[in-house]
Amino acid sequence: MPTACRFLITFAVIEECRPFHKAVSAPDNVAVLVTGIGPRNAEKAIRTAFAARQPDVVLTCGFAGGLNPELPTGTVVFSADSESGLSPALLSAGARAVKFHCADRVVATAKEKKALRQSTDADAVEMESGIIRAFCREQKIPSATVRVISDSAKEDLPLDFNRLLDAEQNLRYGRLVLMLLASPGKIGALLGFQKQTKAAADGLAETLKKVISAQAQVRS
Repeated sequence: MPTACRFLITFAVIEECRPFHKAVSAPDNVAVLVTGIGPRNAEKAIRTAFAARQPDVVLTCGFAGGLNPELPTGTVVFSADSESGLSPALLSAGARAVKFHCADRVVATAKEKKALRQSTDADAVEMESGIIRAFCREQKIPSATVRVISDSAKEDLPLDFNRLLDAEQNLRYGRLVLMLLASPGKIGALLGFQKQTKAAADGLAETLKKVISAQAQVRS
């Protein structure tokens, strides 16, 4: 029989969730799931997780690319089911309610982001929340997308990260090494982006910590 928990919080990769683990030290009411990148991995992971745990609320978290030029890097953004009861706490923590678009590939350039903004009217793009929240609706479990802008609408990524993913959308670090050997001038930009995303993940972790604390107080 699945174990009950208050929150199941999902991240695509460990780099997104590491600051959260440091900010929120093993609370009894929170389970963390690293799904892997993309809809296919996310669906497989969430279905497996629900066989072991029965959460009250699911939060799908991590990085998002900015599509709305008014959202700078580091902005925490969200979309929440009303049944989750999370919107007031998220707004109080400084997060902004937005419209998300769930893509099946990394949107790597400012030109691509502009086109996607025009075609979808979305404010931010990511790759896992759509399938996770669709599954939650099937299970009648409220959910929310809570993400942080890792790269703004006007910003190109330092690399086309799609080229680092295999057919199952798993990162292949050997491909990164080969890419950097071929273009060593990109190393500086990549290190700068790594620093930027680390700061973004830290900000997301602090927001999630505030929200979890607020929900604990509501229930006490």
